[in-house]
Amino acid sequence: MRKFTLVILMIGGLLGQIAAQQDPMFTKYMFNSLAYNPGFAGSPEYLSVRALQRGQWLGIDGAPTTQSVTIHMPFKERVGLGMSIVNDKIGATGSTSAFLAYAYRVPFGNGKLSMGLQAGAMNWRADWSVLRYRDPRNLDSSFSSDTPTRWMPNFGAGIFYYAPKYYVGFSVPQLISWDLGDVAPTGNTSVRSAKYYRHFYFSAGAAFPLNGDALYFKPSILIKSVGLLGELASQSNALNVVGAPTEFDIDLSLLFFESLWLGTSFRSAFSADAFGGESSFDSIDFWGSFYLRNGLRIGMSYDYTISKLRPVSGASYEIMLGYDFNFTDKKVTTPRYF
Repeated sequence: MRKFTLVILMIGGLLGQIAAQQDPMFTKYMFNSLAYNPGFAGSPEYLSVRALQRGQWLGIDGAPTTQSVTIHMPFKERVGLGMSIVNDKIGATGSTSAFLAYAYRVPFGNGKLSMGLQAGAMNWRADWSVLRYRDPRNLDSSFSSDTPTRWMPNFGAGIFYYAPKYYVGFSVPQLISWDLGDVAPTGNTSVRSAKYYRHFYFSAGAAFPLNGDALYFKPSILIKSVGLLGELASQSNALNVVGAPTEFDIDLSLLFFESLWLGTSFRSAFSADAFGGESSFDSIDFWGSFYLRNGLRIGMSYDYTISKLRPVSGASYEIMLGYDFNFTDKKVTTPRYF
């Protein structure tokens, strides 16, 4: 844990501040859309289950680990229902969230427009006893309890439009911002111990046939922002200003014979430092996924770190396991590309 703390402080010093996304990231986001957009519920037109395990920055004690499980299905013609559970741990803190999703889908153009809502709660927790302190803990009320915990009810919304060969979506999975600690006066300054901010997601993708059904090219993008444009919209050093960069993932992949999917992606950020000449590059990722005709899906990804964490951390990985019921049902009209 001490090594992880030193690494984060070192990177914060190099960048001038410590700022990051609070929601966990996924390299295989295109196979885990329900985790951030309730409008995706039921869109494949069959019961679909996904489980993902992510390990980040291998070799650093206390580095992030994330588990995600989603399940969703159509209900009647225009309704989609789903559930998502995400468990995330980083350093001395962790969180578990569970949400139920409802989507109403209407025909629009040559596709469907799906409007989704979700409701649930997040449990945030910490174990400060694993940390080493430079100053006595009684000087900072934020660490007065060894194992603080907090339940935060929330709700979210999203829209998702999908056609046979493209999609676009926008969502805010948790609309309520929560304080994780009290605002305590220290002299003439108010210090906020922590805050959970709302996150905004924009996604888009397409599938282009290169050789009939034998080969498809599929580009996609996911943009994640804290507090709507985060650092780009912040022009102040005030404590209540969001300093996290607006992050994006650009993915390029090939689907062979509707079975083998190979892709590569690039993760970076629209940060203010990046426009001033500082690198904000995060990783170059490689992934593969295989579809079995009985509905089973397996996949794996490898993230090669290219940020300033590279000298002190290893790569990141993800493992995906899923099952699509009625995978070969001829009545299913929604393509498998998304």
